[in-house]
Amino acid sequence: MNPRIYHPLPLQAQQILDLPESASRHIQVLRLQPGDELAVFGFANQEWRCTVVQMGRKIVQIQAHDFVVTNLENQRAVHLWVGLTANERMDYLIEKATELGANSITPIAADRSVLKLTGDRAEKRLAHWQGIAVAACEQSGRNTVPTIYGVQTLQQAIKALAGPLFTAPIQPLILSLAADATTLKSITDGETLQPQALILLSGPEGGWTTSEEALARGAGFAAVSLGKRVLRADTAPIAALAVLTCE
Repeated sequence: MNPRIYHPLPLQAQQILDLPESASRHIQVLRLQPGDELAVFGFANQEWRCTVVQMGRKIVQIQAHDFVVTNLENQRAVHLWVGLTANERMDYLIEKATELGANSITPIAADRSVLKLTGDRAEKRLAHWQGIAVAACEQSGRNTVPTIYGVQTLQQAIKALAGPLFTAPIQPLILSLAADATTLKSITDGETLQPQALILLSGPEGGWTTSEEALARGAGFAAVSLGKRVLRADTAPIAALAVLTCE
């Protein structure tokens, strides 16, 4: 399998272009040489066959040849809303959620979130997370990089449900330990999930507070569980995504 590089702009056959600095470093680390092939993805599910034209200390030049349209997206869109967890756990979560096909990821500043992000620190962390998502797509063969949205409160995220971001019928789910929660597997096995898009809301370390869960359920989030065991904040959403997206 040829190395894969993310480039979100449209390409043309025989076009020669300079890769951005981060992609150039990737190629240099792999020690590719002029004439070596690589795949470039990131626009309209296209994956271009390219070759290295020139290797420089700071700039790598490539030439595009031809492309195939490869759609590895899941049949049902899943938007992950996840309570902020500690740095390395959030990194892991975004990486694995991308591999499993999450269409977008929204970090939620929950009452029990350990990580607190504002201002420049929040912007830098968002760029870092988006880079993790790009790397996960390069590794997994996925051609569509999920959007990582800025940190929001649960109230802000729920308010956005009425906005233009979600225009198609969508089913919101909240991972819950409540006694009346339905197991996620029973819902998927019974094929009762009709909408073509889902929101999966998963809590931070320590879970949602009573008021946060009440807010979500009052907004129409159906309570679902992953069984009897209590999973960690970075394990639960990945397990749920595996149930919802693996086809």
